[in-house]
Amino acid sequence: MSLKDVNPVDPARRRRIALVIANPSTSPVTGWPVGFWWSELTHPWHAFAERGYEVELFSPDGGRCEADAMSDPRDPGGYSAGDLISMGFIATPALVALVETTRPVAEITLDRFDAIVVAGGQSPMVSFEAATGLHAVFQAFHEAGKVACALCHGTAVLAFCRTPGGRPLVEGRTVTGFANVEEDFADRAVWDYGLLPRGTHLMAWRIEDRLKAQGANYVQGGLWRGFAVRDGNLITGQQNFSGGETAALVIDALGG
Repeated sequence: MSLKDVNPVDPARRRRIALVIANPSTSPVTGWPVGFWWSELTHPWHAFAERGYEVELFSPDGGRCEADAMSDPRDPGGYSAGDLISMGFIATPALVALVETTRPVAEITLDRFDAIVVAGGQSPMVSFEAATGLHAVFQAFHEAGKVACALCHGTAVLAFCRTPGGRPLVEGRTVTGFANVEEDFADRAVWDYGLLPRGTHLMAWRIEDRLKAQGANYVQGGLWRGFAVRDGNLITGQQNFSGGETAALVIDALGG
């Protein structure tokens, strides 16, 4: 099988990416509002735009989406203060307006796009189980041999995707996603700040545990290190610092 068979694309036209972010939700653990993560949208977008790709923004339900506060470079906590790529996106009216008016994933068509990229944030861990339309379109891209990509907690979508034979999509596949060591770090942080009782997990379930239970060969690059992996036309990125690495694999899979 050639790479062309793995991901059939037309070299004569611009590549097109369907980039999916999560709709707003509420954490069942904390009661806090949760959303998408800015860098997981903006860093891949920037990489694709530099290559001249067309990128269109979607969410499972469409409509206005909201980012997790810590991912905003303007947030007083300062966690993402150095994220200049996200700040540039936010400061560009035409781009930030797209987040206010995302299109529903039901409008993603296989014949228009070469790849689907699903960004993370905290909301996917809450909202993606019910996002059956997203499951279907992600599975369709994968089955068609087009690039199917998910990043950080966006890899939650993989837990609900199946092959045509009904097996877990990740069974026997090498994947990454938000690691247990990173969940442990996040848990300790909220405990230390007194935001949750010690022993309470910030996330109701964990990417690494779920994908391993479904037969995946889960790998990771270390705590908060940018890391992504490609297995055929399935591409996954570890966490919010992995947007560049993830986009690079998508670009490579599409022939540059």
